[in-house]
Amino acid sequence: MRWVRRRFGGEVLEIAAGTARNLPRYPEGVTLTATELSLEMLAIARNRAEELSYPVDLRLGDAQQLEFEDESFDTVVCTLALCTIPDPDRAVAEAHRVLRPGGRLLLFEHVRSPRLPIRAVQRLIEPLTVRLEGDHQTREPLDYLEPEGFEIERLERLKWGIVERVAARKPASARPRPELKA
Repeated sequence: MRWVRRRFGGEVLEIAAGTARNLPRYPEGVTLTATELSLEMLAIARNRAEELSYPVDLRLGDAQQLEFEDESFDTVVCTLALCTIPDPDRAVAEAHRVLRPGGRLLLFEHVRSPRLPIRAVQRLIEPLTVRLEGDHQTREPLDYLEPEGFEIERLERLKWGIVERVAARKPASARPRPELKA
């Protein structure tokens, strides 16, 4: 999250915020809105925000269908969540929609490894992790970002290539969005 926090400001949306573990890492001066689909996790997030006295607008919401106006945020953050969102294409399209032109999408995700032995293990355990926790081990955010029109500013691979940090920008003059399939 430290890598992510140096790259944003203004009005920030964190999607699939979980229990709001990232709250202490946000710098002063941002206006933070966070969405979470799970009522149980949202309750924990609200308690955490209260304990930290952190001003955040926490909302029940689906990353695949954000209830915000077009071009509402300067930055969208998603950490360790695209792996569990049922339709990551849709979530990335929604992030693109709610970003202002020139806005950034910042991701910290686990991804499929470029190293064959590690990727083989990921593929082996993925049926179990998907069944038990809805957690896909071999998704790759770049598969969703570039087709949506994001420009990749920075990409870093860590931990045997299974963790990826991505900073992507919505072009200042955004191209027309492709139609989303319902």
